[in-house]
Amino acid sequence: MRQRLILHLLLLLLCLPRLSMAQVQPDTTKVSNKRLLVLGSAFGVGYTSLLISLNKAWYSEEERTDFHWFDDNKQWKQVDKAGHFWGAFHQSRAGIDMLRWAGMPEKKAIFYGGLTGILLQTPIEIFDGYQADYGASVGDVVANTVGSAGVVAQELAWQEVRIMPKYSFHTTRYADMRPNVLGSNLGEQALKDYNGQTYWLSVNVGAFLNEESKYPKWLNIAVGYGAQEMVYNDPEANAAAGLDAHRQFYLSPDLNLMHFKGRNKVWNTALYVLSIIKVPAPALEYNRKNGFKLHPLYF
Repeated sequence: MRQRLILHLLLLLLCLPRLSMAQVQPDTTKVSNKRLLVLGSAFGVGYTSLLISLNKAWYSEEERTDFHWFDDNKQWKQVDKAGHFWGAFHQSRAGIDMLRWAGMPEKKAIFYGGLTGILLQTPIEIFDGYQADYGASVGDVVANTVGSAGVVAQELAWQEVRIMPKYSFHTTRYADMRPNVLGSNLGEQALKDYNGQTYWLSVNVGAFLNEESKYPKWLNIAVGYGAQEMVYNDPEANAAAGLDAHRQFYLSPDLNLMHFKGRNKVWNTALYVLSIIKVPAPALEYNRKNGFKLHPLYF
């Protein structure tokens, strides 16, 4: 299955102009038809253009067949599925906040905006379903759905996001073993090398405590997931190459960037966007090959 992090980033970038407006306090007394028209038109034009570009860049020269499904659930130690969850979560998060900005009633904004991740990702799965070399992935669809549901559940339960999915990256030696797939430069590797990608759930501990608690509201605790020694998507191909693909689990402190929001719209938008990234910090790792390992600073 092709690399998808770049697609998630492109779709999030599509949201950025609207996110800067969404930092303005919404008028919850009535729906603004003008704002809804701006959102609908911008997304319609932007997303259609993106799909056309992707179709030309990724699919036009590949062999096509009848629509079919492809089981890739055992590939890449499911790090790619974590990426789907991360992307769909933040797309739906942005969708909810933009509908709030447009003045839509709270529950409608949550339910309709919460579908954003699924709606943005589903056409890509359909495109994949017609490709001879792979196909549409049930695992991807499930990960997208769970990601969107994750933000909806938190908004309904707590009226805010308290458990934030995040992404971090470090370079690895494995990209040099297969640069055409894992990337030949830093930018490509950040998007393609699953060995260097870590996906986190950053928990806003302070939000679960009472107001009198002295726990610092800016300090989150994050649990992370990644994997190593994956040059091929197929586990047997990795083993044949002498690689022992294995999972990695992490525990690390993190910054609750949304705690530092102020009155400046540009500042707040920057914090909103940066909150999808895990801040480098010390981390405790566990994996089955080496047991526990402390990283003084982990990216």
